[in-house]
Amino acid sequence: MKWNIVADSSIDLFSTELEYENIHFSTVPFTISIGETHFIDDDRLDIDKLVAKMKSTDDSSHTSCPSSGAWYEKFKEAGHIIAITLTSGLSGSYNSACAARNMILEEYPDKKITIIDSLSVGPEMVLLVRKICTLIELGKNFEEVVSQSQLYMTQTQVMFALSSFDNLVRNGRIHKLTGFVANKFGFLGVGSANETGTIEMRGIVRGKKKAINIILNGLKQKEEQLKSVVISHCQNPEFAKRLKNEIQNIWSDSEVTIIPTRGLCSFYAEQKGLIIGY
Repeated sequence: MKWNIVADSSIDLFSTELEYENIHFSTVPFTISIGETHFIDDDRLDIDKLVAKMKSTDDSSHTSCPSSGAWYEKFKEAGHIIAITLTSGLSGSYNSACAARNMILEEYPDKKITIIDSLSVGPEMVLLVRKICTLIELGKNFEEVVSQSQLYMTQTQVMFALSSFDNLVRNGRIHKLTGFVANKFGFLGVGSANETGTIEMRGIVRGKKKAINIILNGLKQKEEQLKSVVISHCQNPEFAKRLKNEIQNIWSDSEVTIIPTRGLCSFYAEQKGLIIGY
C-alpha cells in the first residue's frame, strides 16, 4: 500500500529529503508577500533573497496559507493520505485542508485520509513526520499510524529563540510591547507553543548564553533522557551548533539534527532566529 504524507510548507523539510519505497512525502506552499513581491514557499524558493527583501524594506508583509485546491490536488493521489498542517492557532491551513478532504470524500468515500493539526511549526513537525514513517515501516495499519502519531504529538514540544519580532508583531502573532522591548534593546526572546498552538514567551534576555539556559531548562522539564531534537535556524548555523553541543553535553545519547528554515519559518523567525523541536 502506498502512503502519502503531505504537509504545508511550515515544516522545515523538503520533498527530496525522505526516501522510502512505499512512502511519498510532499508539501503545499504558503505564499509570503512583502510589499508587491510574492514568494512561493516551495523547493525553489531562495531563502537568501527572501531574508534580504525582509531586511531591505518596511513595506507591509503577510503570509497566505495553501488553498483548498492545492490540498485537493495532493489528496487525489493514490494511497493512504496523512496531512499535517501548521498550528490552527496561527493559520487557516488546517481549515483549508479539511475543506479539501471533504471534497475528496464526496468523490471517494472509502479513501483513507486524515488531517493532523500539529499545534506547532517547523522542526516539531519534522519529528512527527519521522515518527509516522517509522510506524509505517513497522507495518502498522492506517488507524494505528494515526492514533500513535497523535499520541506522539502530546509528547513533543517546540521552543524558539529570536532576535527580531517584526513579522510576528505585524501579523498579530505576539503582543506589540514584547516585540518592541526585544527589538529596541537588542534582547533575545525565548518562547514556546502552548497547548492551543499559540505563542507564549518564556523570557527576554540579553546574550545567547542566557537564552540557551532558558532553552535547556525547558528541555529538562520534558523528560530525563532527551531522545531526539531538531534545531531549525535562519542563517545562524553557529548558534545552532552551540546549542547542539550544550544539549549533547547533558544528554549525550540524544540525536540532534540541525536544518535550515524554509520560507515560512524564515519569515517569522527572521534572520538569526532558532526554532527547536524536541
